[in-house]
Amino acid sequence: MTAHPRLSPRPTRRQLLGSAACGFGSVALNAMVAKRTDARELVPHFTPRVKRVIFVFMQGGPSHVDLFDPKARLDRDHGKLMNFRVARTRKITPERVMKSPWSFDRHGECGQPVSELFPHMAGHVDDMCFIHSMHTDGVAHGPATLFLHTGATSLIRPSVGSWISYGLGTENDNLPGFITIQPSMGNGGPRNYSNAFLPAVYQGTPIGRAGAPATEARIRHLTNHHSSPARQRRQFELLRAINREQATRAGADDEIDAMIESFELAYRMQIHAPDIMDLRGESAVTKRLYGIGEKATDDFGRQCLLARRMAEAGVRFIQVSYADNGDNPRWDQHSNLGQHAKHAKAVDKPVAGLLADLKSRGLLEDTLLWWGGEFGRNPFAQDKGTGRDHNPDGFTVWLAGGGVRAGHRHGSTDEFGHTAVVDRVHMHDLHATVLHLLGLDHEKVTYRHAGRDFRLTDVHGEVVRKILV
Repeated sequence: MTAHPRLSPRPTRRQLLGSAACGFGSVALNAMVAKRTDARELVPHFTPRVKRVIFVFMQGGPSHVDLFDPKARLDRDHGKLMNFRVARTRKITPERVMKSPWSFDRHGECGQPVSELFPHMAGHVDDMCFIHSMHTDGVAHGPATLFLHTGATSLIRPSVGSWISYGLGTENDNLPGFITIQPSMGNGGPRNYSNAFLPAVYQGTPIGRAGAPATEARIRHLTNHHSSPARQRRQFELLRAINREQATRAGADDEIDAMIESFELAYRMQIHAPDIMDLRGESAVTKRLYGIGEKATDDFGRQCLLARRMAEAGVRFIQVSYADNGDNPRWDQHSNLGQHAKHAKAVDKPVAGLLADLKSRGLLEDTLLWWGGEFGRNPFAQDKGTGRDHNPDGFTVWLAGGGVRAGHRHGSTDEFGHTAVVDRVHMHDLHATVLHLLGLDHEKVTYRHAGRDFRLTDVHGEVVRKILV
């Protein structure tokens, strides 16, 4: 970039604005596009089955053996000391078997067992594809949550939403390609929606934060209450003219072009995003479907409804987080498993409503809905029989939407629900499958950084073809 022009002792307004524009550009270039921002054509590698993904993140590790994966051995051997390999210590030790305090029934034509905790989701099992054989890296929340979102337990790597945005861009030029609704600042925090070394245009845009009411969820600095729309438009046109003049003087420079586009996207968002985020125009019937207006479900229901509106508006990857803003994740019941009932009630109706709403609008055909946490929980007791510890060796997630087998159960854990044993699916495999459904080959979505080619799945990952239609 050329040196700044020397200013006169009493600079003109135009000189001040021109200098400021250069300053904005320098900051943006350092933070946003320090690497490549090429003009490659964003096209899938093959015909996609879906256009977008909604990931409903259950922070803290919901217990699969209490929700979707019942085991008769837990009932039969409840209270017995039996040997298990403990993930935290990597040692085989005697642990006390603990049955689920909740009953299960089979639902739908597929006969999927679902806990009494999820009566609303149970009504949609014929649209869901359950993966009962998940396993992952990281036994603590921080590493496992990072691995879920980025494919790495410690390194600063781009999140799955950033990789998808990098590979496909957005469907709507007036909105970001990746939005995260009420993300947590704990257990990885912003790294879970970070672009890392990808150009910053692919970073997730947060709406609100975990722990704050959904009614207060906003995109920061989106609206300007001090200037009229006409005045804002004139300011924007002036800044754009200054930026374009700077770009002309600099010659062909993809980095400057990317910086200018970021400013212009911000302006377009000011015009379009407020309407999309305003739920007041939704019908009373739709709001009831999501549980809005009911004390237990109002907050998460608003998040899920906003996710549907974002999907409808063309956002490529939307994450909805059922999370706390700290180090005590909501589903993390080490000493009070009964709290699962509270959390299940908060999410059951909103998630079921989201699935039903997507389906009724024809959006489920080209949307992938993904529900799950960073790991599961153990089939044996913790803290004198009051809770369960983390279990990365076997747990359940479910998918619904275009391209996956509806009413299908894939894989299984052992007879205790402790370890994935049949048709095992690693988190790298799930990431590869999500990209595949979007038309992306996970081995080809790469970015060169620090002398090597990186990808979401690193050197691992296999598409889980048995769950595809």
